[in-house]
Amino acid sequence: MTDALVRPAVAADVPAVKAVTDAAFRPYVERIGLVPAPMEYDHAAKVAAGRVFVTGDPVNGLVVVIGEADHLCLDEIAVHPGAQGTGLGRLLLGWVERHARELGVPEVRLLTHAMMWENQRLYERYGYEAVERRADGPYDRIHYRKRLNSPPMG
Repeated sequence: MTDALVRPAVAADVPAVKAVTDAAFRPYVERIGLVPAPMEYDHAAKVAAGRVFVTGDPVNGLVVVIGEADHLCLDEIAVHPGAQGTGLGRLLLGWVERHARELGVPEVRLLTHAMMWENQRLYERYGYEAVERRADGPYDRIHYRKRLNSPPMG
């Protein structure tokens, strides 16, 4: 898979972005006892701001990124349950790292809920290190970073 498969989302993608986000995060609602933050995002505003990138036709995966002066924040990554286990998460994480390099920032940062164990294993498998655990409002979050001084993911 290549970066050509990841494109900026457009307004027409907003319903699919919301549907993929909801499908990907819905299984966590019962486990963590509240709605994961990405399910409450204003996806139309994030698309309009140029922060959402999608893959698939129809859309089956996405990332939301925010460029900062010293890092790229991976605000959301979501893969539709029907596409999980196909390498799509790896494709998207690799794209995020290459995008950060293009922006000239030295690291990617992200966070996940402490009860989303699957995500923690995924991030650690791809070289992200946990740097902090803290409560952000009702959310118990683990903050990760990946320094980009190593070769990019395939």
